[in-house]
Amino acid sequence: MTIHSVVIQKLLTTNAHIGRQVATHHFKQFTYGFRNRQSIIDSDKTLICLRNALNFLSCLSRDPSSSFLFINTNPLFQPIIDEMTSRVTSLSPERASSLWKMRGFLTNSCSPKKFRSRHKKLVFAPTKMPDCVVIFDTERKSSVFLEAERLGIPIVALVDSSMPWEYYKKVTYPIPANDSVQFVYLICNMITKCLMLEKKKDGAKGPGKKATIKDQVESTSESEGSASDEVLVVPYENLAPMSCADVAESKQLLDKLVVVKYNGALGKNMGFGGPKSLIEVKNGSTPLDLIVNQIQSLNSKYGCNIPLLLMNPKNTHNDIVKALEKYSTLDVDIHPFEQGEHTQHESFVSEGCEDKWQSSKHGAHFLSLMNSGTLDVLLAQGKEYALVVNPDNVAGVVDPKILNHLAQNSIEYCSEVTPTTSNGLINFMASSLQGMFKLEDFTSDHSEKSVKGFKFIDTRSLWLNLKAIKRLVDTSALNLDNLSTLKLFENSIGISIPQSRFLPLNCTSDLFLLQSDLYSFTEGMFVRNDARVSPSDPSIALGPEFEKISDFKRRFETIPSIVKLDSLEVNGDVWFGADIVLKGKVVIDASPGLTLRIPGGVVLEDEEINDPTDI
Repeated sequence: MTIHSVVIQKLLTTNAHIGRQVATHHFKQFTYGFRNRQSIIDSDKTLICLRNALNFLSCLSRDPSSSFLFINTNPLFQPIIDEMTSRVTSLSPERASSLWKMRGFLTNSCSPKKFRSRHKKLVFAPTKMPDCVVIFDTERKSSVFLEAERLGIPIVALVDSSMPWEYYKKVTYPIPANDSVQFVYLICNMITKCLMLEKKKDGAKGPGKKATIKDQVESTSESEGSASDEVLVVPYENLAPMSCADVAESKQLLDKLVVVKYNGALGKNMGFGGPKSLIEVKNGSTPLDLIVNQIQSLNSKYGCNIPLLLMNPKNTHNDIVKALEKYSTLDVDIHPFEQGEHTQHESFVSEGCEDKWQSSKHGAHFLSLMNSGTLDVLLAQGKEYALVVNPDNVAGVVDPKILNHLAQNSIEYCSEVTPTTSNGLINFMASSLQGMFKLEDFTSDHSEKSVKGFKFIDTRSLWLNLKAIKRLVDTSALNLDNLSTLKLFENSIGISIPQSRFLPLNCTSDLFLLQSDLYSFTEGMFVRNDARVSPSDPSIALGPEFEKISDFKRRFETIPSIVKLDSLEVNGDVWFGADIVLKGKVVIDASPGLTLRIPGGVVLEDEEINDPTDI
């Protein structure tokens, strides 16, 4: 029996899986279904959330000045909580005055002499605000949620299947479970052990200790030669395709994959109030629709199960959860996570690292999520690989061809890159024996002015081996600030992908390209028009009049045909009719104060238009 099975069995003995007779829509992500008119909570998901919460509390406890507020009004739980706080304060006397243990609400906390609990008892407490609020019986604590949110204090709370959405969304670290006495005892025991373990770690630090694995990794990295500053880049065309004949083998490989998408990128620069994942890019579909549909297609075709983990900052989480309602009938296992404050600021890859090719910010969020306990659950489910999708890349989806190459060659780290030039570099790579490039040859800024002097653009879509992540998490190597991501993994490569797999969405010029006839999509994947001869996409530059999505939609009756277009530059008050065809290099520059309307059905080829007489 595995450790995971033992832990799940322990959860089942506490009746944590038995929910209420009602399951709210936002809670259904944590349930299996209903039995005997009671919702059944998924113990695997309870374990994931529990480990996330404990990891957060452990991180806070590393600061001796941190304080916790334990909220409880259930008299059955109080002896358990009393025992927990007494054990923690006996180990750390300096924390005795900062552990709050109130039978009431977070009211008048800065004036404890005026505080009265529900049981009419005066409770004296420190005037310092707590760094975290832990709530054991959330059903009775509506005012605590409101006050903690107003004060910006993170909340760790037990949540059940009947908890209203207006309170659930205020919980930073929800733990879905039945609040039985046995489960509360289990949680208090685990909190005690976590805080005691952190205290022992602090006490173990000091001069004269033996070199740790962390120190050994750091020493090894410093002794590495110039070879560590190079990376092998493999052309996508050279990858062996996955065998379509053996469906069972393909299913076995895809069952080892999990997809992680960070939804922190906002569309404010385009006048869109929500995350970019919810912007309609083509035929009413959003980037989130595309990746869900593609995973659904693979699950249906091969009979596999590819889970989708959505990492959402607090400012986008509610919008994403609401958008997930329309996928309830699809065969896709979707898990939204609201990123806590410690996750957003804790970066396992130093921002000031000297190496120029390193994990992006969303990659650091992924590593933080893995370090919080989700990694152990995924490994227990047989998952071995993770695709971390760049939030700006609409075309970042699962590619079985890349996954097959990683599995066959034992690749631990793979970044999708694309050449800054069109044909020359790709042809060179195909005939190159080594394919080794220095880290200085890569850039993550894909703007036309910034790519000069670089050979590749890092698309920030990562393929990672979860067993390698587990090894690095266990050795704390991911906390070393002076190591780049590449040096942490034993076998790292880059794959030079076609441009159809890298379609960023940063402005309405990008949206123009995606909505044109140059691209269509099937089964959630963008497909390039075969009629396009040039290997590169046309250059699109729309003026400030088209900056907002609402203005962009109003100024185009339909998006022009651009299959044979090389470049388009539009400035001024310009309006486009329907069924326009653009070819070659087209420049449309309306003079100030002049409204220029391009009539429908016209064909513009290698033209510069400044007034209506030029059409």
